[in-house]
Amino acid sequence: MQGDITDHQRREPGKAISSRLLKIFGGVGASISGLLYPPTCAACSGAISAAPGLCAACWATMPFISEPVCQRFGTPFLVRFGDAMLSPAAIADPPRFDRGRAVALHKGIAQQLVSRFKYGERLDLAPFMASMMARSGAELIGEADILIPVPIYPTRLWQRRYNQAALLANHISALTHKPARHDLLKRQRATLPQVGLSRQQRRVNLAGAFGLSNHAKAEISGRSILLIDDVRTTGSTLNACAAILTRAGAIRVDALTFTLVKPDH
Repeated sequence: MQGDITDHQRREPGKAISSRLLKIFGGVGASISGLLYPPTCAACSGAISAAPGLCAACWATMPFISEPVCQRFGTPFLVRFGDAMLSPAAIADPPRFDRGRAVALHKGIAQQLVSRFKYGERLDLAPFMASMMARSGAELIGEADILIPVPIYPTRLWQRRYNQAALLANHISALTHKPARHDLLKRQRATLPQVGLSRQQRRVNLAGAFGLSNHAKAEISGRSILLIDDVRTTGSTLNACAAILTRAGAIRVDALTFTLVKPDH
């Protein structure tokens, strides 16, 4: 038994005992919490083994995106036509970012998760969603030097109390060991909510909305940047951010979101 006791524990036996008690009672507390608040599916609230997560039925209906996809937008194709396929939308109106990827289409279960995370204060969903983003965006993350979350205006941050893109970026950073920088890109002008606006109205709404901090250019120049956000609709927000980062000297700007809205064309 003496061989199992470290020198540190001999010097401070009280701390060693306290540490063991914390582990014991911490486990008991977790068990009681599990009984009082059993884990439920993030989408349908059905019983699951561990939270946050999805039950088997909801997981089966998640509109996951898989290859083949448009190499610029990341939108799925039904049939593979080649290795460097572009969608009609990417050909007609190329994005300002180089590549976009997402976990799922913005509908059904995936849309519910985004809504509950973004508007329902379900911050516990952040690590779960980030883990799926890390898998879906593995190639982009591997080539990135810096993760930059899409910023929100200070007034809106104060009202909501958190930036969902920043939370996702932090968790992705912890999983992949890529630095998440919140101090480089800033939202310098308040804008109207993008929901309900046309593509052109979105572009006008975002004109001049983003800027860089004073030291950002030196940090961005010559680097590969990965923008992080929860959802991509028309791509106007990510385009506005990518344009600024490209002008600052970024050699590549990619975009990773949890969901995307598939264009009509």
